[in-house]
Amino acid sequence: MVQRLIIGISGASGFAYGCKALQLLRAVPQVETHLVVSKGAELTRASETAFSRDEVHALADVVHPIGNLAAGIASGSFRTAGMLVAPCSMRTLSAIAHATSDNLLTRAADVTLKERRRLVLMVRETPLNLAHLDNMRRVSEMGGIVFPPVPALYMQPESVDDIITQSVVRALGLLGIELVAQQEWQPEK
Repeated sequence: MVQRLIIGISGASGFAYGCKALQLLRAVPQVETHLVVSKGAELTRASETAFSRDEVHALADVVHPIGNLAAGIASGSFRTAGMLVAPCSMRTLSAIAHATSDNLLTRAADVTLKERRRLVLMVRETPLNLAHLDNMRRVSEMGGIVFPPVPALYMQPESVDDIITQSVVRALGLLGIELVAQQEWQPEK
C-alpha cells in the first residue's frame, strides 16, 4: 500500500535537508512524495546548493505550487502519513503555530495537525528568542514534533552529507519511515 508524505521546504538555511529527504524517499517505493517549496526556499536553494529547481522537482512524485491553496494536500480528505518541513524557517514555524494558512506549505501543515497526523519540523535558527521558543511550545502542544537538525557527533560523521543524512533519517523515522541507513547509538555493555 502506498503512503503519501508531504515534504515542505521553507526558506531557512539548510535546503539540503529537504533534498536529502526526497533523495532517500526515492528508494522507498511504498512512499509517494508531495513537495511544496516556499519562495524563500527557492532563494536559499540558489545560494546554498548546486541543484536546479527542475532537479529538485524531479526528486518528488508530485510538486505543488506554493500559491495553490486548492491543491489536494490542502484538504483533510487527502490522506497522508504526515508531513516533514525540512528546513523549517522561523516564519513558517510562526505561521504553523498560529494557524496562519497563507500559503500551501503552511496550509498543509495546518491540515496535518487538525487531522492529527504527524508533523515534523526541522527548525533552523540560533540563537532562539522567546517568540521562537513560544512558537515551538505551541506546535508541540498541538501535536507537532519540533526536531532541530542537531548533529549526532557520537555517530562520528565523516562528512557534511553524513550529518545531513543522519538527521533526515531520524526525522523520517519520526514519521514511521524506517530506512536502512538509520544507525542507532549503541551503549557500551
